[in-house]
Amino acid sequence: MRGDSPTFSFEFFPPKTPPAAEILYQTIRDLESYMPHFVSVTYGAGGSTRDLTHDLVERIQHSTKLDPIPHLTCICHNEDEIEAILLRYARSAIGNILALGGDRPRDIPYDKSRDSFQHAIDLVKFIRRFNESDAHPDRRGFGIGVAGFPEGHPATPNRLVEMDHLKAKVDAGADYIVTQLFFDNRDFLDFRERCALADIHIPIIAGIMPVTSMSGFKRIADLAGGARFPAKLLRALQRCENDPEAVRRVGVHFALEQCHDLLDNNVAGIHFYTLNRSDATRVIFDSLGIPRRQSAQVPTV
Repeated sequence: MRGDSPTFSFEFFPPKTPPAAEILYQTIRDLESYMPHFVSVTYGAGGSTRDLTHDLVERIQHSTKLDPIPHLTCICHNEDEIEAILLRYARSAIGNILALGGDRPRDIPYDKSRDSFQHAIDLVKFIRRFNESDAHPDRRGFGIGVAGFPEGHPATPNRLVEMDHLKAKVDAGADYIVTQLFFDNRDFLDFRERCALADIHIPIIAGIMPVTSMSGFKRIADLAGGARFPAKLLRALQRCENDPEAVRRVGVHFALEQCHDLLDNNVAGIHFYTLNRSDATRVIFDSLGIPRRQSAQVPTV
């Protein structure tokens, strides 16, 4: 993450149905030719998509030229389970893990006190100890990413304490930060500056999600846990809310402006939350004029 800046990357989530799987695999085919620096794969709380995540990560690793980074969360896990997952990924030569606290499962009974890992820092420390066991084929072990929240973590309203928590994760062994999505770049730039003041000097990758529909816009507001929507974006969407194609153009244009500004401000990387669709991401990527790192053949996925 340190040697090739800025990085560009995409996030996928495991499909739950055959039609969703076809959409995802077409998206992977569409985006592989852009040769992103990595793609991340989300992880369902409480076991809802865990096996799907493992399978998708390994399929991407073995059948494409993409570099997958699986999400791994604290929720409903003990140390033996996490070690088994790390061993499986090590055998597949997965290079990085994104270590997250995770969202509480909504559809199963859940007692957080039974989890072996109470916070993301516990998971970071465990992965770092795993790296010292030499079980990974790369002597460096897994690179470790953690989450950052430019608008503030919804569970930690005290911003000073929140930064203390992030600093502790970095000191425990995190190598880079991938942020939650945001729509006002001032939030990201201020977050980056506050990290520097806290003596956090690892790459901070900005999370961007283009609005492509009004229903998706409302879903983003729910998923992001309190994302702020600038008045400029809201006015533009309200003017065309009954025209789906115009909504998509407005959302893509807004995200494109965000990306241009981030690049002008020397962002370490941009991570696109794709919702498993490639159209908006490809338009933004092409409009940024980013040279592709190398040619790629059509994947077999």
